[in-house]
Amino acid sequence: MIETLPAAVQGVTADNASADLATLISRAFELGDCIKHSAYAAEYVYWKDQVHRDAEAQRLTKQFAKAKEKFSECERFGRFHPEYNAALEQVYEAQAQLDRIESVNRYKAAEASLDELLYDISRTLAHAVSQSIKVPDNDPNPKGSGCGGGGSCSCGSGGCG
Repeated sequence: MIETLPAAVQGVTADNASADLATLISRAFELGDCIKHSAYAAEYVYWKDQVHRDAEAQRLTKQFAKAKEKFSECERFGRFHPEYNAALEQVYEAQAQLDRIESVNRYKAAEASLDELLYDISRTLAHAVSQSIKVPDNDPNPKGSGCGGGGSCSCGSGGCG
């Protein structure tokens, strides 16, 4: 299946080459298989299985979920809810208990490594096309600037000034 993309029809590409979508999709599946069979993925799957087999981890995970649910109910009314601080403390305590379990720590580390690998691959692919393509990641504290990233644009996203 060879398809010429609209930008190529308009002469945007350097050599007006057609995009062979079947080849692109095939290569994407090959890349996915390489990732699936990598040491990062194997480590992730192994520790995920260990967490599921660990009775203490399962018990604490359920306890953590209940604490989060209770806190979520309190959070609807804000920090002035009479049980807000106690519910938040229960969440922190349940998280701390989970963090003391080796299989949970190893699982989180393996997950972070796999996530970083996937981000690096995404960034490499995107930047092979253009350095200006934005690549999302799971970092809760983005370091970049621009729309929503603490930059000084005027896009009205609330994060810029």
